[in-house]
This record gives sequence, structure tokens and C-alpha cells, in this order.
Amino acid sequence: MEFDFTWVLLGFPIAFTLGWLASRLDLRQLRIENRQAPKAYFKGLNFLLNEQQDQAIDAFIEAVQNDPDTSELHFALGNLFRRRGEYERAVRVHEHLMSRGDLTQPERDRAQHALALDFLKAGLLDRAEIALRKLEGTPFEEEARLALLSIYERSRDWANATEIAARLGSSSHGSFSTRQAHYLCEQAGTAAAAGDTAQALANLQAAALMAPASARPLIDLAKLQHQLGRPQDAMQSLLKLEEIAPQGLPLAAGLLANIAHSSGQQQAALEHLKASYAHMPSIDVVEAIVKLEQDPLAARQWYLQHLEHQTSLVAAGKWIAGEPLGNAQQHALVQRTLDQATKPLMRYRCAACGFEATQHFWHCPGCQAWDSYPTRRIEEL
Repeated sequence: MEFDFTWVLLGFPIAFTLGWLASRLDLRQLRIENRQAPKAYFKGLNFLLNEQQDQAIDAFIEAVQNDPDTSELHFALGNLFRRRGEYERAVRVHEHLMSRGDLTQPERDRAQHALALDFLKAGLLDRAEIALRKLEGTPFEEEARLALLSIYERSRDWANATEIAARLGSSSHGSFSTRQAHYLCEQAGTAAAAGDTAQALANLQAAALMAPASARPLIDLAKLQHQLGRPQDAMQSLLKLEEIAPQGLPLAAGLLANIAHSSGQQQAALEHLKASYAHMPSIDVVEAIVKLEQDPLAARQWYLQHLEHQTSLVAAGKWIAGEPLGNAQQHALVQRTLDQATKPLMRYRCAACGFEATQHFWHCPGCQAWDSYPTRRIEEL
């Protein structure tokens, strides 16, 4: 049977026509998909710029559905969920990203970092710690270490905080020696409360060496030495404080007066306090001087002397308390009013967040900042 080439000649045009139609259909479908995805994406971006987060989320969800393989849309959607406080949805988005096998390593690191932030914002500190630890050796390593440091400080895990601070200090983030000294002081407090005074003393001495310009190690050391019945050592610690960190003396002025009384060194302590006051007037130093002055009249004159340096309602109230003002009942009424008015002025205020407290904090309970409380009372700021 002979092969008829007519069919071949007829087949070429037909095949060409079918191929052309198929390509046109594919191009048309591709154009439709390409139009839909960017349209949804830019719609979401527009909502986001206009602070319409609900509509932005809906638009990004639509864009993700049209193009589920686009990682950038997933990142945008996850970040939006986190900003809105929908942490469970943010975690699901980022965990879905982590489960994909086609992610590049930089994208995987970025997804791991985003997941760690989700856990951190949600307050799931244990899961955040695990996620952040996995970022060692990635471009997000430094950010992860700073976040870990915050976690360990909040949970008072001073051993791990010390480890992370040492790593940060060896990188380009500057010195963390002062913060590490605070950690040693915190550990010393825990050891002292447990009865391990030898460890507490060792920690405080190490803290003083680590941050020689910091006031806290010497103040805490003097307190512990005083409690252990070693007034001479405590006095030496406070005299060293006056020498290397005089700005911290107002916090220890009352302690210095107490140590001087118990060790019979009132006159020496009084001279040091007067010299300190001459350089930096402070109501706390005045109170310590008044406590050490033998002559009650000379002691009270220090309140008037302080008023010559500063306008102080506290000092005025202290002076009036010892002055006979005629009617005793009226005097008591005036004094009670002054005492009530001066209470807020004797607080300390965090320079970072404004949190006020009747006691001085080295670590602000409001914003978690270190050394953010001035050593002077609100009235003196």
C-alpha cells in the first residue's frame, strides 16, 4: 500500500494552527494571572499606606491565594498579623513558610527570625528563646542575641544573660561590662539571701573590678560588709565610692552615717559628707550630715544652707519641723500639710520612661532600662 503524502501536507497546517491556538490560550491565562496578582498586591499596599490594616490583610490573603508560592507576600501578611496582635495567625504564616522546601537559605533565616518575633510579641518566652537560638550564625545573629538578653533579664536568668552579654561585648555592640556588673550584683543579692555570704562578697568584688566607675557594686558591697559586722571595710568601700563614683554618694549617704555611728567614725564621715556636699549639693547628703552633727542647732542650720543652694520645699519642711511657730496645734497642721506635699518630691524618676518610685532602682521595673534612674530626687532634677 502506497503512502499518501497528501495527508502530511494537510497535517502541517492543522498542527501549526493547533499549536498557535494553544500558545495563545497559555499567554492569555498567564496575562490574566499576572494582572490579578499585582492588582491584589498593590491594593493591599495602598490600604496599608492608608492605615487600613483590615482591608490590607484581605487584599494580601487574596494575593497569596492567587500566587501561593510568593514568599514576599507571606512575609508581608505575617508581619501585618503580628502588628495587629494576631500572633497565632502570624505564627501559622511563618511556620508554613518554614515548611516549604523551595525556600532559599536567606529566606529561611528571615522566616525563622519572623517566627521568633511572633513568639516574643506573644509573650511565649520559652518558644521565643528556642527560635532565637536557631539564628546563631545567620545575618540575624546580633538582633537575636539582643532579644535573648532582654528575655533573660526579664526572667532574671542572670547566668544566661551574662553569657549573651559577653558575646555581644565581643562583637561591634560596644562594652557590656557595666551591665555584666549589674548581673553579678543581682547574683550576689540572691546568694546573700540564701546565706552564702562568701559567694555574695566574691560576686560584688568581681563586679567592682569589672565596672570600676559604677556606683552600685561598691554600695552593695558596703551594705553587705555592714550587715556582716565589718564597719571598717564598709567605710573603706564608701570612701572609695566617693573617690571614683561621687555621683552615687547621695544613695549611700544614709548608710555612711549609720556605719560611722557603729564604728565611732562620726567626725571622719562628717568631713567627707561636707566635702561631697560642697561639690554636689543633695538633700540626702544634708540628711546624713544632720544625723552626724553633734550640735542640734548646727544640724538644723544645714537645711537653711541647702535652701541657699537650691529652692527646696523638702528642706524648708524639715527646718520648719524644728521651729516653734506659736500655737502647737496650728504648727502640727502646717507640718502635716508640708509633709504630704513633699512626699512626691522625694521620689526617683526614670529618665527613660518617667516611671516614679519611692526607692532608687538600678533596673527600671517599667521599661527595663539599666542605670536610667538619676541618683537625685525629683525635686532636685
